[in-house]
Amino acid sequence: MPGAGTDKTKPWLVTPAPIVVLVEPQLGENIGAAARVMANFGLSRLCLVRPVQGWPNEKARVMAAGADCVLDAAILCESLAAAIADCTFVLATTARRHDQAKPVISAEAAAAEMASRIAAGEKVAVVFGRERNGLENEEIALADRIVTLPVNPAFASLNLAQAVAIVCYEWFKQAGGGLPFSMPQKSPPASKQQLAAFFADLERELEKVEFFRPPEKSSTMRINLRNIFTRMQPTQQDVRTLHGVLTAIAQGRKGPARGGVLDAAEAQRLRELIAEHGGGRVPRERGPVRGLSRLLRRNPTEAERVLWQALVNDRRLAGRGFKRQVPIGPHIVDLVSFPMRCVVDLVPEAESAAAAAARAEKRAYLAARGYRIIAVDAAAAVANPRRALDAIVAELSSAGGG
Repeated sequence: MPGAGTDKTKPWLVTPAPIVVLVEPQLGENIGAAARVMANFGLSRLCLVRPVQGWPNEKARVMAAGADCVLDAAILCESLAAAIADCTFVLATTARRHDQAKPVISAEAAAAEMASRIAAGEKVAVVFGRERNGLENEEIALADRIVTLPVNPAFASLNLAQAVAIVCYEWFKQAGGGLPFSMPQKSPPASKQQLAAFFADLERELEKVEFFRPPEKSSTMRINLRNIFTRMQPTQQDVRTLHGVLTAIAQGRKGPARGGVLDAAEAQRLRELIAEHGGGRVPRERGPVRGLSRLLRRNPTEAERVLWQALVNDRRLAGRGFKRQVPIGPHIVDLVSFPMRCVVDLVPEAESAAAAAARAEKRAYLAARGYRIIAVDAAAAVANPRRALDAIVAELSSAGGG
């Protein structure tokens, strides 16, 4: 498998391109690095004018990292004039002002002009100077254009190979070199129907946890939620993943209505402790401790979980406005429908005297305020939730709520 983007199984790109001329390069490593970036961007013609360390140079070959064909074809010249003798258009690169009446252009503009001239059959060269002090005035005078780069004026000198890389990159873009790859489209875009199904599931689960509050802002909140996901432009796989995430959050590790940290037995013990210690109230406070109802909702008993799951899926009770673990005055009730003034009270198999007294106090409080109380045996609800719902529906019908 090719590594680091080098793939010798692919054909070498051979297209007409400018000649790169290096004038008196001081280090073989810089020659090799320049050859490497030339190969990166499809240039292969390199001309060396009096390289200081001589030629060939083993350090250049090591630094070229496989661009041997550029080094092997490199031409040696004794002067810049000889190197560009057969060229019709020459650009000189420099970071310094030379006060010569000669057009100064950017690397991008230089690439555009080179492209048109090479396409017309001209021979074009780009000249780079010495690492230490660049090109001399006499060498700049041989060029048709000066190429310079927007750099920090306090630190304008680039490494030789870096300068070659920038010019070669701009050339390759002009020559039609696009990005070698793009983001894979492994899944087609999600259809509006698929998105609508996801939004319906999302809003249904958010309604269960009373997210859309206050009611007058519900419409705006729903629109905002839809816009968040629509802006993402999700794929079909994205929507399937989001469905899975939503299901996992809604049902938790142990099934629907879970998601807390307590199992059923621990949740039941929590309720017993709350009943035995003032229903979750603290001294001088009229209602339960803030957040207690949310804690109970997130940690349901087995009876609460089973009955609630059956209730939300029962068409007979749809639209009745039932909620679970909601505070009413100083008490937290298991299930309540405020529109129907009805409370479902789940009664455990056994409870302490203190818990039973607290339950009686709660029922008296609710009855005094016009709530109809439907007692449901917790064990029976777990064993047969359908029968428990039938009993609730029958009670509501007898009270004129059917």
